[in-house]
Amino acid sequence: MLRRLYDWTLEMSSRPNATRVLAAVAFIESSFFPIPPDAMIIPMIVADRAKAWKIAAVASIFSVLGGFFGYLIGYVFFDSIGQALLDFYGYQEKFETVKDFFNEWGGWFVAAAGFTPLPYKVITIASGVTQMDLLLFGVASAISRSARFFLEAAILWYFGPPVRAFVEKRLGLVAALSFALLIGGFLALKYLF
Repeated sequence: MLRRLYDWTLEMSSRPNATRVLAAVAFIESSFFPIPPDAMIIPMIVADRAKAWKIAAVASIFSVLGGFFGYLIGYVFFDSIGQALLDFYGYQEKFETVKDFFNEWGGWFVAAAGFTPLPYKVITIASGVTQMDLLLFGVASAISRSARFFLEAAILWYFGPPVRAFVEKRLGLVAALSFALLIGGFLALKYLF
């Protein structure tokens, strides 16, 4: 099932209405869709580098709006919808771990998770369940999602088509290393100051 969704997402990136499809994918990925918008961003920018910034902006805006929908699921509908989504994707154990972090890391955790390949939908739902401050959630989401998509757009815009294979193959590793450095920085700040 996941492979078919991934293939569908790649096919949509080559259509004339790809920007609208990207907006929808970015929105629903932040709350329940398993395929990240990166799967469309990469081929769209490689196909037309002049649209790189527009593509990144669309992905950022609609990802954050979708994050607010995920927050709503957690805040209002967790028992009926949120729990079912977590069970469907097998994220219940991850969710319990994430929930514990929210009391200590709050917005910093949302910001870090929004930039990395961690399942952002779990973060948005958990934010609603734990009733994180909505403004803090929105700012952290906007910064992290924009940083991720604009960095990706900048790399693809600057280097062009040869970077596509590299980004698709190594983006998870680069984001994971960035996340580890960010958490290491937070730990250093906490224990040194």
